[in-house]
Amino acid sequence: MRKEAVIFLAEGFEEIEALTVVDVLRRAGACVRMVAAGNQKSVTGAHQICVEADEVFGEKHYEDASAVILPGGMPGTLHLKAHEGVRAVVQEAAKEKIVAAICAAPTVLADLGLLEGKEAVCYPGMEEEMHGAVCLNERVVQSGNIITGKGMGTAIDFALKLTEALFDKEKKEEIRKSIVYSVQE
Repeated sequence: MRKEAVIFLAEGFEEIEALTVVDVLRRAGACVRMVAAGNQKSVTGAHQICVEADEVFGEKHYEDASAVILPGGMPGTLHLKAHEGVRAVVQEAAKEKIVAAICAAPTVLADLGLLEGKEAVCYPGMEEEMHGAVCLNERVVQSGNIITGKGMGTAIDFALKLTEALFDKEKKEEIRKSIVYSVQE
């Protein structure tokens, strides 16, 4: 069965966090749909890099996706937090699918009450907005079906954790080796 993931892009998203996830998951064989959380496919990131999304929010359904992913960045995270449609999709997905957020975006999950009692990470300094979460000082954390990443510097780790969650450890290792990635502790 083909694995499908949806990543929501809002104006001001963190480009590396979003595109690293798309790239790594596509290398693993996942169907990753980049969805613009706005009125047009063209979305400009926090560092003025314009990305053409695959679709605009609402053009297709999201029930078949195995994972829903939120990149961080400012003001992208604030736009995601304010988007009622994205909020509804994330809330529904959290019942049985993988929900992942990196950098500032875990605060969207906290705002929805999805991190209550769960271990998580976020961009340093945003812990006060992580209502109910047990904040750790790790690069990436998986707590049940929720995966959170600390920030842009952990984007590959975050993408590889998603690869493992969608596929398995063997696929994660295969991709890690193919991109010549190793973490220097």
